[in-house]
Amino acid sequence: MPSDPNLSISSATSSNMTDNVSDVEIYAQNTDAAGEQEETEYINSDWSQQLGIYKSIPEVKTAIDMRAIWTIGKGWKADDPKTRVLLNHIRGFGRDTFNSILKNMIVCARIGGDAFAEIILDDDDDLFNLKPKDPGSMKIIVNRKGEIKRYEQISKTGKKETVIAKWKPDEIFHLTNKRVADEMHGTGDIESLQGIVEAANESFSDMKKLMHRHVKPIMCFKLATDDTAKINAFVTKMDSVVNKGENIYIPQDTVEFELISVPANATLNPLPWREHLKNYFYQVVGIPQIILGGASDTFTEATAKVAYLAFQQSVEDEQQTIEDAVKRQLFMEIDLEFPASMQNELISDEAKDTETTSLMQPSDTAAFAGA
Repeated sequence: MPSDPNLSISSATSSNMTDNVSDVEIYAQNTDAAGEQEETEYINSDWSQQLGIYKSIPEVKTAIDMRAIWTIGKGWKADDPKTRVLLNHIRGFGRDTFNSILKNMIVCARIGGDAFAEIILDDDDDLFNLKPKDPGSMKIIVNRKGEIKRYEQISKTGKKETVIAKWKPDEIFHLTNKRVADEMHGTGDIESLQGIVEAANESFSDMKKLMHRHVKPIMCFKLATDDTAKINAFVTKMDSVVNKGENIYIPQDTVEFELISVPANATLNPLPWREHLKNYFYQVVGIPQIILGGASDTFTEATAKVAYLAFQQSVEDEQQTIEDAVKRQLFMEIDLEFPASMQNELISDEAKDTETTSLMQPSDTAAFAGA
C-alpha cells in the first residue's frame, strides 16, 4: 500500500501521562497537641460515623469485640480483699459489672481512640461506681503544658452546644488506644480500617448486583411507536410480568427485544480479591483468623501456633496497659488473666522434638539429615 506523501513519522507526538496520571499521595499529619493558648480542647467529632461502621459492618464488630473478649480474658483478679469487695460492687448503669465495664471501654477505645467512665466515690472516698460515658460527647481540655486540666460533657440534643457536666482529671477513668507522641487523645482502629472496609463492601455490592442480573437480566425493548403513553403502558405491563415471573404475549412485529448480559468470563473473579481484603483486614486489626474460628489453606499447625503466640503477646500488652490504668487512676491493683496460653504447649513440643532426636540411632540421624 503506497504511503501518503503528506504523512510523516516526524509528526508523531506523545501523551503526557506524568501530569495527567497522579501518583498515590499520602497526606502529612500533625498531632492534636496543646497550643500556645491557655486551654486546648479536643472532642471526637467522627465518633458517630465510627460507631456506625462498628455497628453495621459485621467483620469490624466481630474483630473489635473479640479483641475486648480476649483482653478481659478470664476476668480480673486481685490479692487485696478490699479491692475485691469494692470492684465486685460496681454496677455501672445498674446491670453492669467491673468486667463488662472494662470490656465496654476497650470496645469504645478501639472504635474511636478513647473511652471514659465517671468515677463515683462514697462518703469514705472509696470507689463506689463507674459510669461509662459517650465518647462523642466528651471533651478533653489540656493546659498549655499539654496536661489534662478537666473533662467536659456536652449535650447531645439541641442545636447549640451546651456543657452539661465538668470533671477534674481524677474524676474520670480514661482509657486511650494507641496514643501517638503528644496527642491529647488515642487513635481508633476504624480510621485505618475504613479504606479496607469500603473496598470489601464495594466488591460485595458489585457481586450482589452481578448475581441479581443472572436472575433478572437487563432487557432492551425496541417499540414500534414513539407515543409516550403507549410506551409507559408497556413499561408498566412488562415490569409487572417480570416481577411476577409470568408469560407475556405480544402482537407480531410490534416489539423487538434484546437480552443485555455480561459475557461469560468477561469479568474478574472477585473471590481472590475479597480473600485478600479479608486477610489484610484481620492483619491490620491485629487478630489472626484462627482466633475467630476461621480456617485457611496457608495455615499449618506450626504456623497457627506461632500466630497464636504472637497474638498472645499483643493481648498481654493491652492487658498490661489496662492494669496500669486501673492502678494509676483507680488506685487498685488487678491482674487480667490470659484465657489460654499456648506457650507451655510450644515448650512441650520442643522437648518432644529434642527427645525424639536423642533417641535416634546414628544411622537414623544421618538419614534424617540427608532428607
